[in-house]
Amino acid sequence: MYKKAETGCPFSFEIPTYAVLNQEDKSHPCWKNVDFPQFNARLHVSYMPITDKTPLRQLTEDARTFAFKHTTKATAIDQSVIKSKQSNATGVQYDISGNTASNYQFYLTDSSKHYFRAALYFNEKPHVDSIAPVLDFIKKDINHLIASFWWK
Repeated sequence: MYKKAETGCPFSFEIPTYAVLNQEDKSHPCWKNVDFPQFNARLHVSYMPITDKTPLRQLTEDARTFAFKHTTKATAIDQSVIKSKQSNATGVQYDISGNTASNYQFYLTDSSKHYFRAALYFNEKPHVDSIAPVLDFIKKDINHLIASFWWK
């Protein structure tokens, strides 16, 4: 079961009913957390408008840099393209294997005005063997978030 996340931002998406949407930082109203309390996990999401000061190239390179900061602990980082005809969003997802702080990250953009990035973290010491079933479960719900994503 899913519910629409009321973000108050230029995007919307659905989250599982067991998750909670929270404000990340009052000074950045479109930086949110999707908390998964029963799994001690959090999806940090942030939105940035694409501007001359924050061009798309810089934003996407930052996303790549954040994902590849986990290289020292990762056993692999698989990248795949996200394309949604429904929402006019494209992006890249990073599936990070190994005992890393974040095992899944992605970004979405319309390539002209909007940029959205997310990174999943568990609030415990990373042991991929013990979190693997939960990670797989949450990734299915994050994939639904991506599939239900809309720019406003």
